[in-house]
Amino acid sequence: MFYGEFKHTLDRKQRIIIPAKFRDALKEHYIERFFITRGLDKCLFMFAEDEWKTQEQKFKSMSFTKRESRKFNRLYFSGASEIVPDKQGRILIPSYLKDYAEIKKEVYIIGVSNRIEIWSHELWEEYYSKSKDTFEDVAEKLIEEE
Repeated sequence: MFYGEFKHTLDRKQRIIIPAKFRDALKEHYIERFFITRGLDKCLFMFAEDEWKTQEQKFKSMSFTKRESRKFNRLYFSGASEIVPDKQGRILIPSYLKDYAEIKKEVYIIGVSNRIEIWSHELWEEYYSKSKDTFEDVAEKLIEEE
């Protein structure tokens, strides 16, 4: 549902605008509410409400007796915040999440199928430059031919 890479800047009220392409998908799928939380690789994960519920069920089923499960769930869910875009498609990211993702002014908004990732400009540039040359190797390891 969410595809593409978009560079944006926080406005003077510290909001970011959801890319028009994503806003169109939201209208098409009647999505009004998101959940945003700490993601992996120091980005933020943003899920539409239905997808969030799917993820929540999966993570709730992890055993709370396992230390790593408890740690992951604590950090993941304690960081979660409900987000409703305003009429112009802008969202306000909580400051603790901006701190986690090292977001200052410029961000990249990345569509990753069932979620949106929000990256600081610097961290995305660094991640992309380190990862792009291994893309084919990763694909070869992960994707089986039919």
